[in-house]
Amino acid sequence: MKRVVPIDTIIRRLRETAPAWNPTAVTVVAEEKHTPFRVLIACILSLRTQDTTTGPAAARLFALADTPEAMLRLTPAAIERAIYPVGFYRTKARVILDICRDLIARFGGRVPHDIDRLLTLKGVGRKTANLVVTIGYAKLGICVDTHVHRISNRLGYVKTKTPEQTEMALRQRLPKKHWIGYNDLLVTFGQNVCTPLSPKCSLCPVRALCRRVGVTRAR
Repeated sequence: MKRVVPIDTIIRRLRETAPAWNPTAVTVVAEEKHTPFRVLIACILSLRTQDTTTGPAAARLFALADTPEAMLRLTPAAIERAIYPVGFYRTKARVILDICRDLIARFGGRVPHDIDRLLTLKGVGRKTANLVVTIGYAKLGICVDTHVHRISNRLGYVKTKTPEQTEMALRQRLPKKHWIGYNDLLVTFGQNVCTPLSPKCSLCPVRALCRRVGVTRAR
């Protein structure tokens, strides 16, 4: 019989080590000025983009506008210039403006605080919706991106094939006290230590507790 993955111990050890790691761009945005709108837009910018690019791009954009009303006073070209070189910056400029129009028309300019309504916004998927709910509103949710999906499976805590399956599995297994911080903790861990290829197992604070599922090469 396989031993149980001690998730409480793993999370505790990761939290103890996390201050030494570089934080995620969305976390930095949330800490600087904690508004759901900023979290939402930063999430849109972060899709398919490295944090080293996302953070400065978000800062440039929010220096111009950080409310839906103010954002709509900008031209698409102005937004493009501010967020370049994030991935798909032209498309994201249009998506940001569409979201702002929708927020004003349907939600009185406020970002919804539940996943179902967030998912009705153009360009908002489950990852972004969960991040807005957890980071923007400090409500229960589990955001799963490629890092969370990979590491949860690598630890042996879940056995799933897609991020969506991982989210549903975690909702069944993960104690609710860990839901809000799980994404940020594992994304930071994944960017700094538990990388996709050749993870830094020699530096890992939970290496003795990890099943290392799928790991064929490590440092």
